[in-house]
Amino acid sequence: MDVELIGLTKRYGAAIAVDAVDLKVPSGAYCCLLGPSGCGKTTTLRMIGGHERASAGDVVIGPKAVGDAPPAERGTAMMFQSYALFPHLDARDNVAFSLKMRGVGKVERRAKAMAMLGLVQMDHLAGRLPAQLSGGQQQRVALARALVTGPKVLLLDEPLSALDPFLRVRMRVELKRIQTELGLTFIHVTHSQEEAMALSDLVVVMNAGRIEQAADPRTVFERPATAFVARFIGGHNVIRRPDGLVAVRADRMRLGAEAGPAALAARVVAVEYQGTSVHVGLDADGLERAADSPAALTAILSDAAFAARPLRPGDTIPVGWDATAAHRLDA
Repeated sequence: MDVELIGLTKRYGAAIAVDAVDLKVPSGAYCCLLGPSGCGKTTTLRMIGGHERASAGDVVIGPKAVGDAPPAERGTAMMFQSYALFPHLDARDNVAFSLKMRGVGKVERRAKAMAMLGLVQMDHLAGRLPAQLSGGQQQRVALARALVTGPKVLLLDEPLSALDPFLRVRMRVELKRIQTELGLTFIHVTHSQEEAMALSDLVVVMNAGRIEQAADPRTVFERPATAFVARFIGGHNVIRRPDGLVAVRADRMRLGAEAGPAALAARVVAVEYQGTSVHVGLDADGLERAADSPAALTAILSDAAFAARPLRPGDTIPVGWDATAAHRLDA
């Protein structure tokens, strides 16, 4: 189902957590709400699911406004950051529990629970208690539990944050597979840029309770709307010029003889080896550092290019970029 937010606002006293957000998530899309802690993404998710009451505005799911409807009447299901599995129930009965609360008979609810466990590849561990499952296995059970009631929209609150990096990548693939297979609308809160780029059809970048940009991942990365988006997504340099702000991708910076006639003399302040690439931090007169940045500019070089001309902190080197690589940012 489509999900539309119209002027959605949440206030806590004088503080505004979500500030008149307008957004439309198409039916069957995988949408990631992305942003730093405190930006309003989880509060937005909770208002969609009815777990937080909006101060103003409305939530429309499918053909009807549901701003005053309880969670059970919205056609949504929530997968919380803490999996909150019942420790005394095995995986099958954890998944079946919500059906039991709806009065579904034992045979039917257990059959549906086993079908959902099969979908998340956990049917072979249906008889295990949560304490006998790994973190990734518990997450799969929690996902099956959220899906067993047949929601039209699944809401996920940082579901991968507790997993180790290897398992996180594996579960990304599984989430996308399940979402595509079921054709559901997924709305997924994350603070991980990599996660949002890998999973989503629609990335919604939030800051201070507002949406800075909502677009497909390639557009957000190639054409960030604001300096905040460019810096938060990463991989960009935000450069102030007399005619305004521009973003230049770090992998499109040119060093040394390739820097061009408008090159700046830059000082190398950091070198970080990343395996297939090397990140070089640079300072230059007239360029400002962001408050939380160790350098004014970053250049990303291939491992081979760096090996051909190694750099060390303290070196001075020309740095530039092609005019076509500079993307103008909104003020």
